[in-house]
Amino acid sequence: MKILVDENIPLITVEALRNSSNDVLDIRDTPEKGMPDQDLWPKCQQEGRLLITTDKGFSKYRYESHYGMIIIRLKKPNRIKIHQRIMQAFNQFGEAEWQDMLVVMRDTVQVVWKSKQEIK
Repeated sequence: MKILVDENIPLITVEALRNSSNDVLDIRDTPEKGMPDQDLWPKCQQEGRLLITTDKGFSKYRYESHYGMIIIRLKKPNRIKIHQRIMQAFNQFGEAEWQDMLVVMRDTVQVVWKSKQEIK
């Protein structure tokens, strides 16, 4: 699966996703480090990548056709809690389910939004 992780995602998560045979682009490893969100979203779409972030602003794209999003929204986030919630989402949904799906992981609940549009 092709994934782009925002700079706020722990490195342990990047490693775990890569170890599960995913193609993970960590924006910290590129010249685009510090890229504004309005530029990050088109990059995800051009490259066909699911986005993982803690930035709730990306939820505005839920009505658009996309390759999937996980947004982590915890009251007292730390790298272990963020990692656990991301891995929980990945264990819950298969690769084919992510297209046009937004999953918001909170401390004890999650919200799943599935757009009815399809990527052309």
